[in-house]
Parts: sequence; C-alpha cells; structure tokens
Amino acid sequence: MGVFIGKKKNKSGKVSVRIFQKVNRTNRLLKTIGCSSDPNEITRLVTEGYQWIEEHSGTTSFDFDGKKCQASQVLDMIDQLTASGVELLLGKIFDEIGFYQIPDDLFRKLVLARLCYPVSKLKTTAYLARYHHLYLDVHEVYRYLDKLHNTQKELVQDISYRHTLKILGGRISVVFYDVTTLYFETEEEDELRKPGYSKDGKPENPQIVLGLLVGVDGYPLAYEIFEGNKYEGHTMLPVIDGFKRRYKIRKLVVIADAGLLSGKNIEELTKAKYEFIIGGRIRHEHSDIKKRILDLKLSNGGCTVITKEDGLKIVISYTDKRAVKDRINREKGIRRLEKQVKTGKLTKASINNRGYNKFLSISGTASVNIDYNKIKEESKWDGLKGYVTNTELAAEQVIENYLHLWKIERAFRISKSELKIRPIYHRLQRRIEAHICITFTAYKVYKELERQLKENGAIFSPEEAINIAQTIFSVQITIPETKEHLNKVLILIPEQETLARIFKF
Repeated sequence: MGVFIGKKKNKSGKVSVRIFQKVNRTNRLLKTIGCSSDPNEITRLVTEGYQWIEEHSGTTSFDFDGKKCQASQVLDMIDQLTASGVELLLGKIFDEIGFYQIPDDLFRKLVLARLCYPVSKLKTTAYLARYHHLYLDVHEVYRYLDKLHNTQKELVQDISYRHTLKILGGRISVVFYDVTTLYFETEEEDELRKPGYSKDGKPENPQIVLGLLVGVDGYPLAYEIFEGNKYEGHTMLPVIDGFKRRYKIRKLVVIADAGLLSGKNIEELTKAKYEFIIGGRIRHEHSDIKKRILDLKLSNGGCTVITKEDGLKIVISYTDKRAVKDRINREKGIRRLEKQVKTGKLTKASINNRGYNKFLSISGTASVNIDYNKIKEESKWDGLKGYVTNTELAAEQVIENYLHLWKIERAFRISKSELKIRPIYHRLQRRIEAHICITFTAYKVYKELERQLKENGAIFSPEEAINIAQTIFSVQITIPETKEHLNKVLILIPEQETLARIFKF
C-alpha cells in the first residue's frame, strides 16, 4: 500500500493533479489538488500535492535528482542499499593524497576496510560482500597480496612522500624515527619471524621489527621491516639512508628515542653527516659528567648544555612535573618489591638491572633485601632528562624538537589500536610485507583525515568521523513506469550533514 501523485490530461487540454492511495490492485482517489494547462502551475500543484502527503500521512519524501518520491514508494522500488559513506569520505581522501595512481581497485578496498573494519582477510571479504556488494574469495585476496608485495611498496611511499612534502611547505629537513614489534599468532618461526624483545608483552610469540620514519606532525614517510630478533639500534641507519638517497635530500636532522642511542649509531650518524637529537641516558654517563649534571640544581623549566670531550652536547632539562612522576612511579615499584621480599618470592636470580630490581641486594644471610641507599641515590635524578645532539640549536629548540617524538609513538598506537596491525596471521613473508603496506597506506589516509577535520574546525575525532561515515547509505531505485535507475545518498541526521558539508559530498 502506497500514496502517490497522478497526472491526467483532460479533454479540455488541462492536466489534473490528484493524489491516490494504492490498495491491493486498485488506486483509491484521496484528493484532487487542481488542474491547469500552464506547465509552471502544474509543477506547483505537484509540489503542493507532495506537501499534502507529508502533512497527512507523516511520510518523508526523498529527492532523486529533482524527482520526489515518498518513503513508502521508495521501499517498493529499492534495488540496492549500499554503505557509501566510507567511499564518500575516506575514498575522497585516498584520491586527494594521490593513491588513485595505484590502479588496483582491490588495494583501495583493502585500505578503506582496514580503516573501518580492521580484521583478518577472511573477515574482510565478508565485510566487503555485506556492505559493498563486492564478492571475493579469500584466496583472491591472498593472490593479490602476493602481487602487491612486488609492485606497490615503493609507489605507496613515493605518493605519501610527495603529499607530505606539499603539506609541510615543500621541504622536509627534520625526521623522526622509532621502532616497534609486531607479533604473530603462531609458535612457528622462520628467517623473518623470530622471538625477540617484545614491546607488545608477547616474548613467547615470533615477531618482526617495524621501523617507521615520519615527518613533523607524524606524517608517514617510509618504513622497513626486520627480523624479530634484530637489535633496534641497528635498524635506524638503513631506513634513514635509504630515504635520503631515494629523495635526494641534502641535509636531515634525525630525532630518535634513547633506545636507539649507541656509540656505533652516533659514530655512523656523524660519519654520514647527519645532525641528530637523541634521547640521552644521562645516568649511564661517565662519573664526571654525572657529577656535573647533579650539581646543576636547575629550577622548574630550566635547561642547560654540557659539552662532552668528544664534542657532543648533552642538553639537560628539569621540570617539577617530571620529578613528581619519577617519584610516584618509583614508590609504586618499591611497594611491589617490598611485598615480594616479605613473601620470600625473590631469589638471587631476581637481582638484575631490569626495572626496580636494580635496588635489590643480598645480605650476609644470603637473603634478598632492598638497598634503600640505592633508592636515595636514584631520587637525585628525579625530574632530570637529557638529550644528546650535535646540532647548533639552542637548548630550548633541541627540547622542543625532541618533544615532537611522541607523534611517532602515537602513530604506532593508532596502527596497533585503531588499525589493528597486529597480531599478524600471515605466514609468507611477501604477504606480511603486503599487510604492512596496506596498514601504512591506511595510516596515511587517517592522518590526512585528522588534518582536514582540524583545519575545518570539526568537533569530532577521526574515529568518530569514520563511525559516522559508516552510517551513511546510498539507495538505488528503479521507477516502475520508466525503468529509470535513480540513486540517492541518505543524509538523515545532523552529524551526517556536518560531515557531508565539510567534505563536500
């Protein structure tokens, strides 16, 4: 049963505009709106008829390219309902970045799916079939990953680099490097997947090491994967050197975490004429340097520079906030140790330099105790932080640049949480590399979405924007009388309207 408008030409030449209700196979006249031979007047009468239907039947009308249809009519004419918001939002950004240059439509689908529904490839095929009418066998996806491994990584990085270069004003002179580990849901290891120090707390699982290079504000530039047992400090130079050669960059300032600070890395960075700012392990310095640091007596927010014999500089800063955090964290650790000492759970094997176990010692009775003198010495370092550099930057500038490093940590966090880059279920190296390539591309789209939202003053986050996009559907109908196919994007709520306005769809 539906309500519709009928137009009938009379013998006088005038057109009557009437409203009918379809009941079973008969059309029941509800109201005659009027008649006229003037086309403009007829159009006005039709519009009045639609208004009457809305007022008297409580139904909503939809405008399909100028043709109005009532909701009840639309339901009878629907051919297909598609979740189109993802393509309208993320597909638009995907193209704006330049990833349209990769001609494989499946690559596009896998990247957008990773942003919206980051699951296994098997579940991804179910998602694409259910919401996007793309029916794939999972083995088709696997075969595509084999192809992607050989063809797209360099192109993806080139596109990302050119877009980032444009965003950052045509010049990249500062880069940030860090590594993380990605584990596998298997006990099998091979030449790439090996057990090692796990940042995911999964030392029993084989893993790979992922090195990521980003620019200012966390825009991704390049990445490499390494064997799971590779020391993270040995991953930095290959990634940075490859990036510098590929894009013919003359001068780079490299910023990295203290975990990448080693004598060999410093030597190689200096030899390759890189400037660098690396988190300093000031408590591991020579005794004379440590004494100079502790004698500084810096006030809150204060900083200074100590020049070492080899010409490197250590920027030392102090804040009350960091001092409070250091003290609270240490006190929590000590309380845990005290409980373990009381219960007798600690043995000689527990004495090591990991975490707060460094405060343990053995007494004359061979029992494990806490050395409170070590704790007292440790407290002298509360609030102090160091940065090793060979740049000519002022101390404040060194600290300011280093503080941007949290954005690469956020990149890993987004990749692991929102994009669920791990655990990885693939076994073959070429598919592992293809999976990382897809996730790298998805992160780039995510960052550009975040930038555009901020630029347009949007009140919702990238995650919220993606969630809203997933509620936007398109409906395709066929007009029974003319067999004409019409499409309509259903923007139904204020949040959808805001998103459509910002991204112009």
